[in-house]
Amino acid sequence: MWRRHVLAAVLGLVAALGTVAAAVPPSGRALAAGCAAMSDPIRAEIRALELSGIMKIATTALEDPEVIPLWFGESDLVTPDFIRREAIRALEAGHTFYSYPRGIRPLREAIQAYLERLYGIRLDPDRLHVPGSSMLAVTIAGQCLLGAGDEMLLIGPYWPNIRNVVRVCGARVREVRLEEGPERWWLDLERVAAAITPRTKAIYVNSPSNPTGWIAREEELRALVELCRRHGLGLVSDEVYHRHVLDDPGGVAPSVLPLVEEDEPVFVINGFSKPWAMTGWRLGWLVGPRRLVEPLAVLAECDNTGATVFAQWGAIAALGPEGEAFVRRFVARCAQNRDLLMTTLGGHPRIRLLRPEGAFYAFPEVVGIDDSLAFCRRVLAEVKVGIAAGYSFGEGNRRHIRLCTAIAPERFATALARLVAVLDRL
Repeated sequence: MWRRHVLAAVLGLVAALGTVAAAVPPSGRALAAGCAAMSDPIRAEIRALELSGIMKIATTALEDPEVIPLWFGESDLVTPDFIRREAIRALEAGHTFYSYPRGIRPLREAIQAYLERLYGIRLDPDRLHVPGSSMLAVTIAGQCLLGAGDEMLLIGPYWPNIRNVVRVCGARVREVRLEEGPERWWLDLERVAAAITPRTKAIYVNSPSNPTGWIAREEELRALVELCRRHGLGLVSDEVYHRHVLDDPGGVAPSVLPLVEEDEPVFVINGFSKPWAMTGWRLGWLVGPRRLVEPLAVLAECDNTGATVFAQWGAIAALGPEGEAFVRRFVARCAQNRDLLMTTLGGHPRIRLLRPEGAFYAFPEVVGIDDSLAFCRRVLAEVKVGIAAGYSFGEGNRRHIRLCTAIAPERFATALARLVAVLDRL
């Protein structure tokens, strides 16, 4: 008997549910079905992003005081006090509000005067933008030039985040690697031209180079600009190491700025992090086409609202006479470390190393390895030295490592001695 009652109850419930379902409008039923079948809405390019080989090493030992860090692109120098004082003064004066997304006018004027002094040019101040970090400026340039399905040609080896900017924009990376040797890294323009496809929209070049230390000659930059003109391509010239000319402390590397017209699709990236030991300040600048003054301001507003205001007042001090003296001392220190590096590693049987001309890195090939990440992990575990895995810097670099040469010479010498101990055991 009880079974008949249960069966009747179940049948009644089914009938009731059918009545309710029939009462749901078609749009509601479609929505319910769509929710059940919804695929992951996150873009594939974003889901595929992963930490660089630099961060995969560094994040495992960032707080270990025994590690000598050569993995990041920064020195162990604190930002000079004359820069910090100006930022503190601005902070105490109440410069804590929203400001111009393109950067405060006094800073843009100071950058304009600085660039005109370095390169002997007359620069329209409206082309200057200070959106935040130099990395953000690269991102904005990518947003201007790239869309889904486009390609950007990267001259490698290159800083890993550049590849990710291209991917985040929905575009694809093509690479042309610098030629390695016999005396220096150099750019084969014929290979660059051969790599251009109908989908190519822009070329990225970084000189002085992170990680190789290559400095482009003016004729190389001029030929690259002409190549972009012939093919109707944009150009992103990353010049953040412009003052790190190791054989000429106080000098300046060649720039594309004197070679291009004000409305060409050329984006010149620069910043305060490297010459003035201001990595944590996140301040860089962009010189863009004159016709994009307003769109670039809009992108700066969308991406970051604007650079930290009181930090910008500190940056103005960096561009003055005291800042110039600091640059000379800092670059001389990096050159000293470069020379020590060449003496220590240049003749080692496990190392193939071209003499860096600029920036503050070395990018040697380690003979006998085929997995730079595994080698970097071994060096960290055995001798407490943090170095960057070469595979992160683009194609053809799985046997390379990057070392930053910007730390105190005594500490750098200790790091090199530890590294040699590992190389001797290979």
